[in-house]
Amino acid sequence: MSDWHEKILAGDLRALARAATAVENRRPEAEALLRELFSHTGRATVVGITGSPGAGKSTLVDGLVAELRRENKSVGVLAVDPTSPYTGGAILGDRIRMLSHHADSGVFIRSMATRGWLGGLAAATTDMTVLLDAAGKQIVLVETVGVGQDEVEIAKLADVTVVVLVPGMGDDVQAIKAGIMEIADVFVVNKSDQQDADRLEREIKALQSLSTRKDGWVPPIVRAVATEGQGIGETLAAIRSFLERGGAKDRAVANWNLRLREMLRERLLERYAEVNFQAAAEEVAARRSDPYTIIHDWLKRIPN
Repeated sequence: MSDWHEKILAGDLRALARAATAVENRRPEAEALLRELFSHTGRATVVGITGSPGAGKSTLVDGLVAELRRENKSVGVLAVDPTSPYTGGAILGDRIRMLSHHADSGVFIRSMATRGWLGGLAAATTDMTVLLDAAGKQIVLVETVGVGQDEVEIAKLADVTVVVLVPGMGDDVQAIKAGIMEIADVFVVNKSDQQDADRLEREIKALQSLSTRKDGWVPPIVRAVATEGQGIGETLAAIRSFLERGGAKDRAVANWNLRLREMLRERLLERYAEVNFQAAAEEVAARRSDPYTIIHDWLKRIPN
């Protein structure tokens, strides 16, 4: 394990890939490794890329990676794909879409399956960002699954959140429903050469005028055509503008407050892995018991 730890800190991509598999599979040695590595983190900037399916998130990420590599930045990409409810597998298509970077040792791309985890992220995403941070990645791009109304989870993880919308797909209405308007630090209107791009931008501005953020930031709106490389540099500039305004420490504390709660919930569920939730659900549904008594009995199992 110590050798593994040293190799990751030295930037060994093979060791990093093996560690990523261990983290994603929740193997016991992975947590011990992350404990060792954590003191070497805190240097990477985590950028969340979210939005509805078909908005062009992967193409935008691909363009951002290319731009960052031209600046000689070391980049990690976590692309979360949906898990099939039938097979338990995932398409993991982002690796195919980003093949142009496969031979670049300065880029590490990992596709992750949600495995039923809600919120557009995989359960191990936080741990994976820690791993990539320790491995020396300066920028970690996290592309969410694009499920629509659960995308707000990315705000608990990212230093800056980019929301990608496209005209003509009802994304504006969907964004209002999802609460995405509240989590966006930067808006990207992708495929802005299409009809209704002006209308979408006006609607975003109208919504922004109805409420103000506590931090006073007004998220900029970047128009892009990611397939043609348009708007990539402007998106990166908008991201940096947000980061340079300060408040990073307060945001980090707020994010870790939320992340620690999620990690505690996950650990508690792991501890109760032997609990028969189905049987308990049947008891409650049939009114033979109540949920309050059942939860109380489960909590009594936690040692003092």
